[in-house]
Amino acid sequence: MSHFETRPERPLPYSDEFSSTDEYVEGLLNFAAHSDLFRFLCGGVHILDFFTTEPGLFAAAVPKDWQEYLVHTKPIDLLDFLMRDDLSSRDSVPGSVAPPESLVQYVRDIRKFSLRRSFRPSRPKLPVLPRQVALGMKTKKIHEVTHFAGYIDRLAEDVARVSGAEFTHFVDFGSGQNYLGRTLASPPYNKHIVAVESKEANMAGAKDLDILSGLAEREKRVRNKKLYHRVREAVDPSLLNDEEALKRVAKELGVPDEDITTIDLRSRKELEATYAVEEGKGTIQYVVGRLEHADLTDVLSQLRGQEHGVRQEDLRMVAISIHSCGNLSHYGIRSMILNPCIRAVAIVGCCYNLLTEKLGPPTFKPPFSRPTLQPVNARVARESERRDPQGYPMSERVSTYGGDGIRLNITARMMACQAPQNWTDEESDAFFTRHFYRAVLQKIFLDKGVISRVFHGKETDKETPFNSSTNPVVIGSLRKQCYTSFTAYVRGAIAKLTTNSDFSQYSQTIKDKMGNITDGEIAQYEEAFRHRKRELSAVWSLMAFSACVVESLIVTDRWLFLREHADVVRDCWVETVFDYRESPRNLVVVGIKK
Repeated sequence: MSHFETRPERPLPYSDEFSSTDEYVEGLLNFAAHSDLFRFLCGGVHILDFFTTEPGLFAAAVPKDWQEYLVHTKPIDLLDFLMRDDLSSRDSVPGSVAPPESLVQYVRDIRKFSLRRSFRPSRPKLPVLPRQVALGMKTKKIHEVTHFAGYIDRLAEDVARVSGAEFTHFVDFGSGQNYLGRTLASPPYNKHIVAVESKEANMAGAKDLDILSGLAEREKRVRNKKLYHRVREAVDPSLLNDEEALKRVAKELGVPDEDITTIDLRSRKELEATYAVEEGKGTIQYVVGRLEHADLTDVLSQLRGQEHGVRQEDLRMVAISIHSCGNLSHYGIRSMILNPCIRAVAIVGCCYNLLTEKLGPPTFKPPFSRPTLQPVNARVARESERRDPQGYPMSERVSTYGGDGIRLNITARMMACQAPQNWTDEESDAFFTRHFYRAVLQKIFLDKGVISRVFHGKETDKETPFNSSTNPVVIGSLRKQCYTSFTAYVRGAIAKLTTNSDFSQYSQTIKDKMGNITDGEIAQYEEAFRHRKRELSAVWSLMAFSACVVESLIVTDRWLFLREHADVVRDCWVETVFDYRESPRNLVVVGIKK
């Protein structure tokens, strides 16, 4: 059987410490299912409750022999230790306190089970995006589109060489502004693109960019210019772009209905983009629709007729996407199994926090699990109860591992969206400070009676961070100036909670309980917890670092799903398609149908 040249030697980019793919997968699943520390750091920490118990979450949950090293090591040095330092040489480990062996071993495990992220371009030299095609793209997007378009082109050539048949269309799941599709439809690629997008505003913007790039033209119109200018002169200048207002004025001027149609009062933006179909040139078709599953019957029904001379039964399509959010990645991958015309997939996922959950709540309470009535984003319990068959995990292997499957709650999946290898000293200090402000403010809320402590254990149990929680107020983001000091943050939060209609349920309570708090009292809270800021930054760093395994598990689950459909799937693999420094969600899941 012919071999795909684009396929890497290993179907998963795992560490050299493993002798086979099966050994890596079993080791990954076993670690994710049975490491109590991993499960605590990936799903068991709620920053808003960090200081609401004594002696605090750090002292209660972080292993005692880790604590001295973590609080005595500078945050940027800790990040180096976690992700970059040579652990075999203790001389290279920073800090005045040596890390305990159990911490070193945990770091080794996380590194070992995290998929490798090194990157090599699909071709030695890729085409530079023409200026008119790159319109609207920032540096990150140019990098992503340049490399993924080159990768898709090479993959398509490879599949055509092996199968003897070329792809007819490239279906982009969640095309947005259609940067990828526009690039693939333009020279030198000249592909036929089907752009599936749920938001009409995105689609309208994409069509405007198509016109500017030369892939489409603005609809030509013929109008009665004399009547048109007469109507515009009579209308209020503020209504010049309101077609209905212009029609009313035309009627008031006595213009007959049959003549109104000849005026064509549509604004320039309302004119359709028209796409010429020429031999050897790429095309774009837009399909409006919010995908709720992987069945593409409705999408295919919206395709234009026979412009390309391709019969419906002869369609050979590939599903592609750069950073399709949440379940959209699942729909793209699953589409190859459910739709005969989808012959391959190449999907780069992101926004793991938007995935739904398939398994429901765990049947047993794992160690270090923490109760909370209203979690950080108020979705944990609701999402877990949904048992969405389209959600995570996709594969039977992960869904049934150990008899109960491997769950990842939204907190764990949110942390998998981090990119700790890219954090600089200045950037990490800024968001450590923001999290510190959030945590101390919740302590103030608790002390002032804005929120209450909820006890989840038996009456005879001693209160701990694992059997009690608060019902925290989730504030969200504030204006930039609110992060210049803790006092500014508290004042900004109070203002938002008492004036924003989204927080009306808190408004009166905040006014009653927090209305008379002084700047001096706020400063006292900040000073009381200042020395514990490093506890929070250390735990957040450990969470983000550990979540590299969460992302590896999610990606491996998608690959396992394809491998489990060996009756349909000829080959499948995962590899990097972007430089992690430019775009950290850089793993593509590829599947080729038999």
